[in-house]
Amino acid sequence: MQSRIAFQLGQTVTPVLRRTALASSTTKLAFQHAQSLFFQHGSLRLYSDAKYRTIKVPHMADSITEGTLKSWAKMVGEQVEQDEEVASIETDKVDIPVNSPVGGVIRELLAKEEDTVVVGQDLFKIEEGAVVEGGAAQSAPKAEEPSSSEPIAAAPKKSEPAAATPKEAAKPAAPKEAAAPAPAKESKPAASTSPVSFSTGERSERRVKMNRMRLRISERLKQSQNTAASLTTFNEIDMSNLIDLRKTYKDDVLKTHGVKLGYMGAFVKASTHALQAVPEVNASIDGDHLVYYDYCDVSVAVATPKGLVTPVLRNTERMSIVDVEQEIANLGKKARDNKITVEDMAGGTFTISNGGVFGSLYGTPIINMPQAAILGMHAIKERPVVVNGKIEIRPMMYVALSYDHRIIDGREAVTFLVKLKEVIEDPRRLLLSV
Repeated sequence: MQSRIAFQLGQTVTPVLRRTALASSTTKLAFQHAQSLFFQHGSLRLYSDAKYRTIKVPHMADSITEGTLKSWAKMVGEQVEQDEEVASIETDKVDIPVNSPVGGVIRELLAKEEDTVVVGQDLFKIEEGAVVEGGAAQSAPKAEEPSSSEPIAAAPKKSEPAAATPKEAAKPAAPKEAAAPAPAKESKPAASTSPVSFSTGERSERRVKMNRMRLRISERLKQSQNTAASLTTFNEIDMSNLIDLRKTYKDDVLKTHGVKLGYMGAFVKASTHALQAVPEVNASIDGDHLVYYDYCDVSVAVATPKGLVTPVLRNTERMSIVDVEQEIANLGKKARDNKITVEDMAGGTFTISNGGVFGSLYGTPIINMPQAAILGMHAIKERPVVVNGKIEIRPMMYVALSYDHRIIDGREAVTFLVKLKEVIEDPRRLLLSV
């Protein structure tokens, strides 16, 4: 490297020396001395031996080719460790973190926040292996400080004319006095004759661009309405036995397995039991074929600040109620930390949406295409019901099954809800598989 730079310097400087007739022995010695000092300078070695690497937008998923650059976690001149997050890209499904494959110092950002970036596009440049030390750590910010401080330094200059304006304003003081009739225009009688005005408060509005996830949700929900022959059937479930089961064993489950026992685990297992009994509900349409799944991958709808996501519980037919609760807890934590991945939401043969956590009493969920059905859970409310000829107050829940009538007939839909109801009202059925 040094020999190449020396050759380039010789090619550049020698003609100049010849043209100016300064190629004396003294000048040559001075040039050689300066050249040796130049090569010994630390900054030359730093940049001539530096390894600059351009990091590209990573592959995100087979169905995702672009996204919106939402934020930079690191700026130019900052130190980055290997596998440390540098940027975040928002897609129509999840936010994809972009991690640095090597450690070093960020030297250039090649995209701005809110820019649309595609897979394989250059994103930023990093000086591999570089370490920010002492003053060098602030080199990039300090270089920008003068530009930002110029307006501050210019402010006093602008304030001088501003200070002079009051003095000049003192001269037309007399004309202002001469214009004494002006206050007469603001006379109180004129104000009193005007009609009484009432304050209507602020009437503002905000226009916010839809994020990619919300746009994708809108497209998929409308696609579902336009494609599926959607129909909804309802039933009600007495939650007494499941509530008693939870009260009896929730402390033991928490102590033994480290997870809270809720209602979703039981509903997922009851739905799995019903899916195996009514395979038409666990199916989808692919062209002119019906696809029946021998496994149960249950998508659980989770509300996040950015929109609805549906992480998938895979092979629920092999899981216990406690296993389901543990997996739901893990996925819920990932969703809250914005760490959920595309792989967590890929697939799914059936969906459960629990609007009851928000107080919903009744509702008709929209099918999550290309699935054939979705179960809607609702709030538990005490209601008078007839039990063995007597009116009793029981904790009841309405459940709804929206289904694609192209695949599922009314008989299968109703049978599914009846199977679900039987298992929830008597959880012992799960032990006997009846």
